[in-house]
Amino acid sequence: MIPKKYEFFLFAFLTSSFMSLVMSGVVSFINIGLIDGFMTIWAESFLKSFVVAYPTILVVVPQVER
Repeated sequence: MIPKKYEFFLFAFLTSSFMSLVMSGVVSFINIGLIDGFMTIWAESFLKSFVVAYPTILVVVPQVER
């Protein structure tokens, strides 16, 4: 079991990871289609979006819960 003080950080990490993965894939597919090198472009897009999504969730979720 994960200690209570780390639950929020794990929640934020998993949520931002999943949403970044799905959304970067969908947007990449819509914009460029299924081309050679798609997975590389998707991975790069995922990493860039995750860098924004994780800190955003850390800041926004506590504000929303209030």
